[in-house]
Amino acid sequence: MPGADILGGVLSGLVIVDKPQGWTSHDVVGRMRRLAGTRKVGHAGTLDPMATGVLVLGINKATRLLTYIVGTSKTYSATIRLGESTITDDAEGDITASRSAAAVTEDAIRSGVAQLSGEIQQVPSSVSAIKVNGERSYARVRSGQEVKLAARPVTIHRFEIHAIRRVDDGRVVDIDVTVECSSGTYIRALARDLGEALGVGGHLTALRRTHVGPYSLEQAAPSNSLPRNWKSSTCPPPPGRSCPTGN
Repeated sequence: MPGADILGGVLSGLVIVDKPQGWTSHDVVGRMRRLAGTRKVGHAGTLDPMATGVLVLGINKATRLLTYIVGTSKTYSATIRLGESTITDDAEGDITASRSAAAVTEDAIRSGVAQLSGEIQQVPSSVSAIKVNGERSYARVRSGQEVKLAARPVTIHRFEIHAIRRVDDGRVVDIDVTVECSSGTYIRALARDLGEALGVGGHLTALRRTHVGPYSLEQAAPSNSLPRNWKSSTCPPPPGRSCPTGN
């Protein structure tokens, strides 16, 4: 088993899963706990239910390796829609404002993307798991409270446009992008901020994580194949690390 270590009859290792849409990261962890017969399963970075793609799981002693993975850079394929804002900054939330994006030019879009590249200050989406005075931000928003989160530094290593499509007679614009970014970056906040900068609002309609640090989709097992092959799907530890062998 590549990357696995059997200690006292118990398997420890990293498993890369292609999280399906509609599942929470905790749903995937719960399924792996049942398959592995252990409570000691964790992950190296949450994916929203709407998102798909790479979710790195640590089993048993390999949960200690997640510390070295969670802070690594991530890469995403995403679609941003200009012309509509939502309460969650993605397609999961209700539309809060609509403004025609027909007058937004390709040059303006590319300029806006450039302004959101490199080292930036980003205000996380208010519907997020960030705690405010001990309570999750999303819980406050859902109870009707206004939440203002502080900006935090993030780095956008790459923000590349692949396609720009005008939809609904040009009223909205869909942009297919690749984003490589530091840990803690909210891709839906990038969509929101691009839309705000262009004066028409924006939100995320699709998100797929393709890389977490050294791990990629090519290594990921579809979630529906886990019952058959999870023991043979373990991956090597991050470079310079080995699977822990202590208690």
